[in-house]
Amino acid sequence: MANRFPRSVRLRRRFEFLEVQKRGRPVHTPHFVVLFRRRAEGGEAARVGITVSRKVGNSVQRNRVKRLVREAVRLGSALPAGHDVVVIAKVGATQLRRAAVEAELRTACAGAVRA
Repeated sequence: MANRFPRSVRLRRRFEFLEVQKRGRPVHTPHFVVLFRRRAEGGEAARVGITVSRKVGNSVQRNRVKRLVREAVRLGSALPAGHDVVVIAKVGATQLRRAAVEAELRTACAGAVRA
C-alpha cells in the first residue's frame, strides 16, 4: 500500500480547486494547463488536483487521463514543495502515453520554478 496516492497529497474540496484556479500561476503545455499556488503554511509536500472536462472525451478516456496524471505525480514529477497544483487536461490528452504525461508535467514544473 506504500505506492498509493494518499489524501494528504490531493486537493479534495471544490473551494481548494477554485482558490488555485483563481490565484494560481498558470503554465501551459501542449496537452495540459498546470496551475501553481504557494500555500501559506509552506514546506510540506505539494498537493495535486486533476480536472478533465467532457470536451476531452468520454468517461473512459477522462478517467484514463486522470490515472496517467496521478501515476506521473506519484512517481515523482518534481512538483514544488509547499504548493497546491491543479492539472487541467486539454483536448488531445487522451492520446498520450505515460512517458509523455511525465515529460509535460516535468516541463510545467520547471517553468513554474523559473517564474
